Amino acid sequence: MLVFFYDKTFEGLLTAVFDAYSRKTFPDRILGEGEIAPMFMEESYTVITQEDRAARVWTALEKKMTKQACNMLTHTWLSEEEGSDELLFRYIRKTIDSPRSIETNFGDEDVLTVHQIARKVAHEGHYLRMFIRFQKAADDIFFAPISPIFNALPLAIDHFADRFSDQKWVIYDLKRKYGYYYDLHSVQEITLENDEHLLSGKLDENLMAEDEKLFQELWKGYFNSMTIKERINPRLQRQHMPKRFWKYLTEKQ
Repeated sequence: MLVFFYDKTFEGLLTAVFDAYSRKTFPDRILGEGEIAPMFMEESYTVITQEDRAARVWTALEKKMTKQACNMLTHTWLSEEEGSDELLFRYIRKTIDSPRSIETNFGDEDVLTVHQIARKVAHEGHYLRMFIRFQKAADDIFFAPISPIFNALPLAIDHFADRFSDQKWVIYDLKRKYGYYYDLHSVQEITLENDEHLLSGKLDENLMAEDEKLFQELWKGYFNSMTIKERINPRLQRQHMPKRFWKYLTEKQ
């Protein structure tokens, strides 16, 4: 059994594809560096991530796949589901080896699985665009904590950079301990040293801007005044607004 070890990055996975074709040997398993090797491993190879090699593989894929199919690959990677890297490796290899497009060959289990996973991640990105709520901090930066099922935040960042280009903001993924900061000019990835106080979904009152609490109360009042109690349908509401987002919605607190 041949095992490839890599650094658990998307660029590292693409480099593994490049190295496999260069060596003309293809792994039976792909594991992250430091993971326990299978009992029956006969040979191992450590992939050294190289951006130029990863770029060459991606360029080759763009020539053989539609933009939608390329997006499915990145969406599947962002799913973080166990075995998704090996799934992508098999999919990419089939794409490269096939004389024709495989992206609609749903009789192939790998093609179908990539399509299904990518669709779920895309839905999560759509939910983020709809349900992220900003809170104004004392330093005039608008802050929004989230905890999506999948690592879908990168899919939504361009939307917020375009929609809220006139204000500074931070969107932070509490589950994965990273986020993005927009400074009116560009978006930067950031991490916070202490984010425990954000787990409730709300900024501490001493961190809020003076008028933030007032605006929240006004929004709750507007939401309540527009609600027709006789037409409340909790089941339908949960279907269109997953309950896991409620603690981040001002109108639900």
